[in-house]
Amino acid sequence: MEDISRRQFMGTLGLTGAVLALGLAGCGSSSSSSSSGSGSSSSSDSKIQTIKDRGQLNAGVKKDVVGFGLLDTATGKYQGMEIDLCYQVAAKIFDVSYDDAKSKDLVAFTDVTPKTRGPLIDNDTLDIICATYTITDERKESWDFTDPYFTDYIGVLIKKSSGMSTMADLDGKIIGVSQGSTTKDAVTQMLSDNNISATPQFKEYADYASISSALDAGNIDAFAVDRSILKGYTTDDRELLDPDIKFGAQEYGIATKKGSDLSDLTNEVVDDVVSSGWIDQETETWGLL
Repeated sequence: MEDISRRQFMGTLGLTGAVLALGLAGCGSSSSSSSSGSGSSSSSDSKIQTIKDRGQLNAGVKKDVVGFGLLDTATGKYQGMEIDLCYQVAAKIFDVSYDDAKSKDLVAFTDVTPKTRGPLIDNDTLDIICATYTITDERKESWDFTDPYFTDYIGVLIKKSSGMSTMADLDGKIIGVSQGSTTKDAVTQMLSDNNISATPQFKEYADYASISSALDAGNIDAFAVDRSILKGYTTDDRELLDPDIKFGAQEYGIATKKGSDLSDLTNEVVDDVVSSGWIDQETETWGLL
């Protein structure tokens, strides 16, 4: 683009004008990139400043996980511990109180799935993902994660009429899991680590509601995901398989674009709310114990 500008100026203003134009173009290039918010990797870019200029933090959250992120269809409002945590991040960015961040609607929420959350960070549609997002070494290669704010475990939900009582009973059964999740690997690893002779099949679904419906329809034999998520899908005719077995620890963190100046700020917020006991209070408030 600078070469085109140079030819134009040389044709109209001569060599002296071209030299001046090049100097101006060089001065303006980084400024333009920084203010565009287009996700350039230039060190002059500031995600925090982009959010301040926009006036809202764009956060990806769950809409169907009771206690973490749930969309109230009657009011159009999101609620849950992770929703409140997003307001804590916004309060830090805009240098206001947590209550002010909520009252001023300083967070714009978008519901995400395990399949969509990463790409929405990559293309700068979202600034943070706070959506029961498990921290893994593989994911940390693509995105920055905060320290953990909550640890959960994998559970396997079955129909009480299934006749299953142990993990070994999963042999030959079909387990429904979410696309892009770590659940399949966690179940497989658990069976291997405990020398349980069972080889289940796995079927992926786009969302939790679809897995739940598949369980009711008999298209799958079990629904596996984090226990906190299964809590919202437990009914009178469903129960956890081998509930005393804890496996597949899932440490949740907030994800941000890799190398962003927002990453350190977000981690500071998480460390503060954990050390102050705020997360413990939220965990109790939302019944996540």
